[in-house]
Amino acid sequence: MNTATSRKAGTARGPVPAESASERKFRKLGLCRPADFIVHLPLRYEDETRITPVGQARTGRHAVLEGEIIHSEVQHRPRRQLLAVLEDGSGRITLRWLHVYPGQHERVRAGRRLRARGEVRAGFGGPEIVHPLISEAGTELPRTLTPIYPTTQGLSQPSLRKAIDEALARADLDDTLPPQILQAYDLAPFEASLRMLHRPTPDVSLDDLAGHRHPAWRRIKFDELLAQQLALAAARAARLAQRARALVPGDDLLDRLRASLPFALTAAQQRAIDQIAADLAQGHPMHRLLQGDVGSGKTIVAACAAAQAISAGAQVAIMAPTEILAEQHLRKFSEWLEPLGVQVAWLTGTLSAAARRAALAAIASGEARLAVGTQALIQDKVVFRDLGLVITDEQHRFGVGQRLDLNRKGEAEGVQPHQLSMSATPIPRTLAMAFFADMEVSVIDELPPGRTPVLTKLFADTRRDEILTRIGDEVRAGRQAYWVCPLVEESEALQLQTAVDTWERLRGMLPDLRVGLMHGRLPAQDKAEVMGAFRDGRIDLLVSTTVIEVGVDVPNATLMVIEHAERFGLAQLHQLRGRVGRGAGESACVLLYQPPLSGVARERLRAMYETSDGFEIARRDLAQRGPGELLGIRQSGQALLRFADLSADEDLLEQAREAAARLAADFPKHALAHQRRWMQGRAQYLRS
Repeated sequence: MNTATSRKAGTARGPVPAESASERKFRKLGLCRPADFIVHLPLRYEDETRITPVGQARTGRHAVLEGEIIHSEVQHRPRRQLLAVLEDGSGRITLRWLHVYPGQHERVRAGRRLRARGEVRAGFGGPEIVHPLISEAGTELPRTLTPIYPTTQGLSQPSLRKAIDEALARADLDDTLPPQILQAYDLAPFEASLRMLHRPTPDVSLDDLAGHRHPAWRRIKFDELLAQQLALAAARAARLAQRARALVPGDDLLDRLRASLPFALTAAQQRAIDQIAADLAQGHPMHRLLQGDVGSGKTIVAACAAAQAISAGAQVAIMAPTEILAEQHLRKFSEWLEPLGVQVAWLTGTLSAAARRAALAAIASGEARLAVGTQALIQDKVVFRDLGLVITDEQHRFGVGQRLDLNRKGEAEGVQPHQLSMSATPIPRTLAMAFFADMEVSVIDELPPGRTPVLTKLFADTRRDEILTRIGDEVRAGRQAYWVCPLVEESEALQLQTAVDTWERLRGMLPDLRVGLMHGRLPAQDKAEVMGAFRDGRIDLLVSTTVIEVGVDVPNATLMVIEHAERFGLAQLHQLRGRVGRGAGESACVLLYQPPLSGVARERLRAMYETSDGFEIARRDLAQRGPGELLGIRQSGQALLRFADLSADEDLLEQAREAAARLAADFPKHALAHQRRWMQGRAQYLRS
């Protein structure tokens, strides 16, 4: 097992040796250094330390059986396979091999005493084991439970066990935590915990191991959370040590913007604006998260931040994950800032070559003080003259690398841009502690006047006629409605209604209504025309895919129907529901589902029915799906938490957070060693 370190050392002496096939497979699992192997922990265990009488073997359980082969034959129908029957006095069991190799039949001939290992299952003729592992009867049994590790194709469990055993013999297993910390938090020693998890003795509870409740698991989870808290604290300290341009307003642009608004700011919006303004005036880069529920008014807060930066002479970039959301920002920011003399550039992947050249030139020259766009903003040809503030909306929907790329557009001569991230998916407390501890957070916790609560209803798809009647009633009352479908093209596997088919069917069922169609494959100009027609009231019912999830603001739309709601994620359902209730009219969201529902789908729809609180929705979503969706780290391939569970380990996270501050202050060498062990190659993803 050559490590990355040994290959690097070989570089200085001569050519780097070719990577072996096993090294490639290990690297695919992220296993390069001994330190990687020792924390590659088992998924489960098999108890091969004792012989189970055949008569006591249970279906669905792994068992080690020993006895005499009383019958053995190769069958050729319905397919070629080897069958043997093992008996031990307490019962009989069939051993079955579907692939027969030379000499195998002889090895299990009748009269031999053998030991067979594998999962017992119910066969047509009674209990059986398919492809059991065979050894001679009477050989010494293992003294520890057998670990089963996460693996990849072509990498066997014995190979993994051998490599991990070698790493345990070579790696540094010294405890990175001082005795004072171990005692304060009642932590088991690191080396003892690792060795126990890799080779637990038979007296250890399998339930405690599987449920990660054993003290050894507690130590590993604590170490992981502690390393992350230390890395976040280090990232915060490093940011505070960096230089940024202090964006102090140089004219009255911000005052003129606020004076021109046709609405009054809420107290929560004003508080967020003041917090951001104070950050922008500092000489180190702002790294602030602006979060608020759907419709809470984050956009005007971002516009005030942009006005302050522009007033200070800097450029601002606003990046959104979809073209529809980016267009919404373009419309709003242009409406607010262009009358005040601010030129706004528009940059997406669908622009014509001439429009793109003009936008790039305006951004590069500094003529465009504000650039709004999609991921097109991070392409190499995009050069800013003086980018001082980066704003990302729905930041969790970008890969971490994409957010970093936009930030680097403003790096120049040791000066960093300020960063403002916006999210309409509120961050649960545990997630904020685990992943956003290095950021300042502004919360808009009240809705602007005029926003009405949305009534949520659950309908089985057999009640479709009732919904059609309700849509007709809404339109005749002068309102509009959405009908959201999950797919554009037919998928037999998922059996979902397509947006196109639904659009055609609804046009036939509601012939007096003007029914529009929106989906991600429409050309950008067609999307803009459809949304413009819906916004202007020239479309009564808009059939759409989830491209309208964010960035669509039509106050006259009062009814949202979500087809196959059981297929959507909880946060996505909440975002879609937020497209209605944006005006003074009473609004409703109908979740149309296809029974029977799975347990997860039932919980998801129940959550939507029970609460409209975005923070509670986010908490339940975190419990169901984990942090990857909220953080946008799935795209990066980095699993920042492999062992700790934020929904179950909040108390451990609190302790790790407290311990990180103490370790950094009193034991800096231990803190550094702990980070090196656990955060190798991952710390950069905490600065985005």
